[in-house]
Amino acid sequence: MPLENFYIIGHFRGGFTLDKTSLTINKHSWDEAATRFFGRNPLPEYGPLAPSEEELNLFGDVSGLRVLDVGCGSGHSLKYMNDHGANELWGLDLSTVQITAAQKVLEKSNVPFHLFESPMEENPGLPRDYFDIVYSIYALGWTTNMKQTLQHIHTYLKKDGVFIFSWEHPLHNRIRRDHDTFTVAKSYHEEGSYKHPAWNEPAYMQQYRISTYINLLIETGFRIEQLIEDVSLTEEDRERHENQWYSYDQAKLIPTTFIMKCTKK
Repeated sequence: MPLENFYIIGHFRGGFTLDKTSLTINKHSWDEAATRFFGRNPLPEYGPLAPSEEELNLFGDVSGLRVLDVGCGSGHSLKYMNDHGANELWGLDLSTVQITAAQKVLEKSNVPFHLFESPMEENPGLPRDYFDIVYSIYALGWTTNMKQTLQHIHTYLKKDGVFIFSWEHPLHNRIRRDHDTFTVAKSYHEEGSYKHPAWNEPAYMQQYRISTYINLLIETGFRIEQLIEDVSLTEEDRERHENQWYSYDQAKLIPTTFIMKCTKK
């Protein structure tokens, strides 16, 4: 018989200094935008115009494994894990609306699922040294404190556990397109919080150089296995993913996405 499903909402507690203003704004923004992003680009996809898990096989066989999705959104990537035999499904997300959507998407899963409404900068009650895999698909750049978030992810994983994440390539939004002309609109060296111009509601993301991600991962105690900056420019990809923010022409010059696979030392 299927195991009982669990729907858990954990609220973040004190103990760290968070950018609460940005978190409050982003939570509201995601609650407003959740229906627009329902089921968009989940696994096996890693991002717009990026190679998929079917091409990369970064996860391998997940049968019987405990997995945690950081920034789980509507729960479709967790559903993918359920469909591929994962033994336990865990997810956290800042948005109330997204967590509610994920609960509905996963209600027919045949293994336990645990969902927490919480910013990724906090541990809302997740077990330590427990997970075989932690992953984050196009969500990590929403953190207000990358170092803090990576430290939490490191503690969640078992020794030799795998951490896989994707995010918008840091070169992408530094380049602006005006018809057939591309110009550098922002220095690659500039890092930190910025208001994203493509969102209807105000939303703040974090921008870092690739080297900053690499150095923070190493400092936290991860071993980097792969860094992928490839693009996928098939006609199918173009039809499904091209929009005002991600374009085929720009992707031919600059990656939309970077993907990293790491292990806990």
